Amino acid sequence: MECKRYFVKVGDREIELTPDVVEVLHEYIHRPMSLEELASKLGLETWEEAYIFIKRVPAWIMWMPVSLWKYHYKRCGFEYIPQTPPQQPQEEAGGEAGAAEAAAGEAGA
Repeated sequence: MECKRYFVKVGDREIELTPDVVEVLHEYIHRPMSLEELASKLGLETWEEAYIFIKRVPAWIMWMPVSLWKYHYKRCGFEYIPQTPPQQPQEEAGGEAGAAEAAAGEAGA
């Protein structure tokens, strides 16, 4: 495989096909996921952009195992920084726990 980075142009943006993006593609292919959810995971604005993205990704990249894509990045010397999933806002996390504690307090009273 040639040592080059792959990009997909969607509108006026270029999305690099990093191992993280290929992992999201695998999730889209193998599990039920709407185009809206795919757009959200890729940082796109609409499902139409996600549709255009899917149409433009080479099929051989979509079906390549993520571990092999990571190996390609390492072998070619590309800088790969795994992305961490976004943290859940504290209000939402505390809101559920607070509701559970309130329900437990009412049950005990």
